[in-house]
Amino acid sequence: MKQAKQGDRVRINYVGRLSDGSIVDSSEDTCEDEGCGCDSGPLEFVIGDEEVIPGLEQALVGMQAGEKKSVNIPCDLGYGPRDEELVMVVPRSDLPEELDPAVGDVLEVTDDDEGDFAVTVTAVTPESVTLDANHPLAGEDLVFEVELVEIV
Repeated sequence: MKQAKQGDRVRINYVGRLSDGSIVDSSEDTCEDEGCGCDSGPLEFVIGDEEVIPGLEQALVGMQAGEKKSVNIPCDLGYGPRDEELVMVVPRSDLPEELDPAVGDVLEVTDDDEGDFAVTVTAVTPESVTLDANHPLAGEDLVFEVELVEIV
């Protein structure tokens, strides 16, 4: 039977969890939290095209259609380590006057070098707003249950 390799288009079912067991992503509608990013149905992508985290791609190489496995993915092969340089304190006077940010808000920021990217508001004072450009799962080790549905 054919084994998955770099360059293959594959379809997978998966459930991604934090080390505490909470679901953060899934190809099935299994999340406790509405905003966790769960989809409905298998995910299709090309291994090596960097459409999914590196640790998940690596886990699929060598698998056969119908095979299932559990894989531990360290943060370096997931969404990367947290980078404190991506946390910035911005004076409120630098923000649009109509903006009333609250902790937990996700804002889109435009940078001349980086283009558009999302930041999360992590603190608000009368004088400043703290913005975090790290991926919400940066620094987190993950556990994925994955099934290779088919090699397309």
